Amino acid sequence: MSNFLQWSIGPLGDPRQFLWTLESPYQPNNNELHSPTSRLPNSFISSSPVNQDTPFDFDIEHFCNGVQHPVTGEVITKYKKLINIPQMRDVWTTAFGKEFGNLAQGDDKTGEKGTNSIFVMSHKDIANIPKGRTVTYGRIVIDYRPQKADPNRVRITAGGNLIKDYPGELTTRTADLTTSKIMWNSVLSTEGARFMGVDIKSFYLTAPLDRYEYMKMKMPLDIFPEHTIKQYNLREHAKNGFVYLEIRRCVYGLPQAGALANKLLRERLAPHGYYEVAHTPGLWRHVTRPISFTLVVDDFGVKYVGKEHAQHLVDTLKKYYKLAEDWAGDLYCGITLDWDYDNRTLDISLPGYIKKVLLRFEHKKPSKPQNCPFRPNPRKYGKDAQDPLPPDTSKPLDADGIRKVQQVVGALLFYARAIDNTILPGLSAIASEQSQATELTLERCQQLLDYCATNPDAKVRFRASDMVLNIHSDASYLSATRARSQVAGYYFLGSVPTDDAPIKLNGAILVFCGILKFVVASAAEAELGGLFLNCKEGKIQRLILEELGHPQPPTP
Repeated sequence: MSNFLQWSIGPLGDPRQFLWTLESPYQPNNNELHSPTSRLPNSFISSSPVNQDTPFDFDIEHFCNGVQHPVTGEVITKYKKLINIPQMRDVWTTAFGKEFGNLAQGDDKTGEKGTNSIFVMSHKDIANIPKGRTVTYGRIVIDYRPQKADPNRVRITAGGNLIKDYPGELTTRTADLTTSKIMWNSVLSTEGARFMGVDIKSFYLTAPLDRYEYMKMKMPLDIFPEHTIKQYNLREHAKNGFVYLEIRRCVYGLPQAGALANKLLRERLAPHGYYEVAHTPGLWRHVTRPISFTLVVDDFGVKYVGKEHAQHLVDTLKKYYKLAEDWAGDLYCGITLDWDYDNRTLDISLPGYIKKVLLRFEHKKPSKPQNCPFRPNPRKYGKDAQDPLPPDTSKPLDADGIRKVQQVVGALLFYARAIDNTILPGLSAIASEQSQATELTLERCQQLLDYCATNPDAKVRFRASDMVLNIHSDASYLSATRARSQVAGYYFLGSVPTDDAPIKLNGAILVFCGILKFVVASAAEAELGGLFLNCKEGKIQRLILEELGHPQPPTP
């Protein structure tokens, strides 16, 4: 970890998307530690609780894979724009009809069966909507998922940001990316263990709402396919150009949907011996069987010793849900898993992810390879080494420029946390400046994209270990703007170190990289600040390991 924050050595060789997400709505402020990997207030992770003040109006399109134009190569994320392309119109209007039928009472064209999650309202039904209830909007999101049997996907979501009066629980307990990495290490390190994936189809739509919600969708004839208009008699039911829908089940986008679907799953699995552990969100175990799993929305990552125990979980879930089973366990939440059980190693990667990011920002591969993700600060000697960095005097960006910087940070955040931790120092510095970005900030973004274009296919390799948490802590004094210092931590699973023996490194389960919000008086104070923050984070990782069944000695 020597000089980890000052110099990059290139990739270490070591997607549902949430922070596992492809883009985060998080905007750092002066009251928080500026770090894409920090455990921030309200837990800046996929399991972060939401409340009535949580903004739900961030751009969901950034969570999905756009569709590439067959001629121009443009990445398209708007449904309306997509269906205006003659070569694509039939495919995507059919996909829309299939999705509407899935939510409603079926689709005659594709044969998709309905879930009765929404019902088209007549004029009389519209007049009887309870007073004071919000009629939110519906939104159409496209998503190209090549790993699915039907890759062309349309999702109709409800505008949850307008529903502010829901009286019930909104928190959804979902496994963090780090929890899943610990689970994968546990599979490698447990004799006879294997990994599989299970995906529940229309997970949210199986859970009934405890009160009905309402939304409306504009009805231009070029949005709804003709066969859907006729099947549901939408021309007759439309009012003032809108189709009104009564929502009876947990449609995507509703703030209470995740909590209600998760609650129902808990009630269904409890009689069969499955329970969620007390402190680690999304980590489940069985009372007696050697099986455990992480749960991210509707994706199960299952560790088992003995196929009969995995089959028990699958059979239990099939009593209530339709499943897709992945016994090879080679894909989980968009991350590719390359298992080598004989040599007890695992390589994780996101093939093609950087290519899509570069295409989205129309960024070309540099003519000269870029092997440093950020511009290192100049070396200083003697008394000058104690001087803070000079302020950024470059020209501030306009609103479009700031938005691009924020989009670059969001697009690379998941990739950095999941796979390529070498870009975290640069990403952290950019994130701390994104709300007041300048031309220099934009140059840093360009260099970061150049680095990704030069090194597009990073991997992390995990090896079997004694499952003992190791933390390497480091700090860099006065290496950030406004006289601040950077801190870092490298967390991996290995063994208890012994004297006169080298430490065996492993792939990182977490790389902490941030900027201290306060000014420290010396390099020693910066090191102590970094050590404190890493120990604080380490307590959480120790708890995850212990609840998974790996007791921890004092952490080296």
